[in-house]
Amino acid sequence: MQSLKKIYPKYSIALGILFLLTVSYLLVKGGTVDVEAEQVEYRELVRAVYATGYVEADAAANLSAEFSGTVERIGAREGEQVRAGQAVMTFRSPRPEFAVREARAAMREQEAALKDAELDFSRKENLFREGAVSRQEFDRAEKARVQARELLSQRQYRLKMVEDDLQKLTVCAPFNGILTLQDVKAGDYVSSGTLVATVVDTSAYAVVVEVDELDVPRVRVGQKAAVVFDAYPDRRYQAAVSRVVPMTDRVTKTSKIYLVGDMPPGSVQAGMTATANIIFDVKPRALLVAKGAVFREGRESFVWKIEDGRLKKQPVQTGASDLAFVEVLKGLRSGELVVPVPEERFREGLEAHVKAPAGKP
Repeated sequence: MQSLKKIYPKYSIALGILFLLTVSYLLVKGGTVDVEAEQVEYRELVRAVYATGYVEADAAANLSAEFSGTVERIGAREGEQVRAGQAVMTFRSPRPEFAVREARAAMREQEAALKDAELDFSRKENLFREGAVSRQEFDRAEKARVQARELLSQRQYRLKMVEDDLQKLTVCAPFNGILTLQDVKAGDYVSSGTLVATVVDTSAYAVVVEVDELDVPRVRVGQKAAVVFDAYPDRRYQAAVSRVVPMTDRVTKTSKIYLVGDMPPGSVQAGMTATANIIFDVKPRALLVAKGAVFREGRESFVWKIEDGRLKKQPVQTGASDLAFVEVLKGLRSGELVVPVPEERFREGLEAHVKAPAGKP
């Protein structure tokens, strides 16, 4: 029993030492964190307005039927190339045809009436010189001749009008392009005013984007833009602002901006969805950190800087930013390391073990 009493204190001391060693190890181990780090560097900072929109042809013409009638002939089909002045389709309608015949008959009748008035005036003029007719009769003959000429001019103008209307029975392409709509067939009856075809000039396109009203003051004609189409996500096209529509939609709170630029014919088409970054400010040399590295406490901004292998909560003053980076005006120097993703467990003075980036040993 006495021997057990002698041994027990020895075991207690050993257990106490082991406990202290374990706690010390845990404290030391708990003071180290594995982190990723990024170097603070001077880079170009490009600030841009992001917007979405669609492709619109510079020239597009909607062609409608001027008169009600039956489609007599189809000159071009949807998707085909057309030339300026080419007949897209022809209608048959009795109304303008009858109007032309009626106007021609009226003009011929008036031509005959004018001829009679000219002869009557010529006779009266000779008789008036001989004193065989009165001044009053001569004046009446002259007035009749003038009126006949005026009426013939009106009949000729009327004939030209109805002949122009007759020409409208043939729907023609106003310029070279592609027929993007042709929705009727030969024999169809079409009412006047019905949209029958659309011609699009595929040689030039514009990208129309909707810009938030808060960003509109930053946009100016001539600013450069990078455009990406949903159909070609790996391609980037250079463009520039050509027009800023000075009106904000009351519902969407956006304004239309037109972009034109390097969009080779055949690569895009009207209606395609597009996104654009309109560049409004470029700083060729700005001290940048990842936007996610900056966190706020109250009114101050901080980053976790790695200094002498340990974390340091560094106050910073920030400036302009883009989607990925923010400019540091005060608090950091080029070449220093910061943690790009702050964590709640970070504490001042923790030992920081910098992990190698993914894909590197």
